[in-house]
Amino acid sequence: FKNPGRYASVSAFSPICSPTTCPWGEKAFTNYLGSVNSGRAHDASVLARAATVKPDVPILVDQGAADSFLVGEVDQLQPHVLVAACREAGIELDLRMHEGYDHSYFFISTFIGDHLNFHADALGAGPRG
Repeated sequence: FKNPGRYASVSAFSPICSPTTCPWGEKAFTNYLGSVNSGRAHDASVLARAATVKPDVPILVDQGAADSFLVGEVDQLQPHVLVAACREAGIELDLRMHEGYDHSYFFISTFIGDHLNFHADALGAGPRG
């Protein structure tokens, strides 16, 4: 969102979607940048809402629905916040929730081919294998 036009596509596996509003991000931004407010320049949800130029690239996010960091008191990943931010900004986002997966090696290895094909398509190379 900070560099529209620089990338042909964007994808992520189980990202921390709103780090300025979760304990991990609050701790990291305070310790590394001096404050949570300084982290706003690196928070995808904040950047999506503030985008003056809407990125014209496909965005794919895969999230395991059984991820222990997704729900409950932990609630670190917050994909719903990114979905809302993109919707408000008119940015297209394909969030795919996968039942029975967390964010382990098996999750990544199951869906990495989708991400590689997603980027190949965006680059005009078409899907592979």
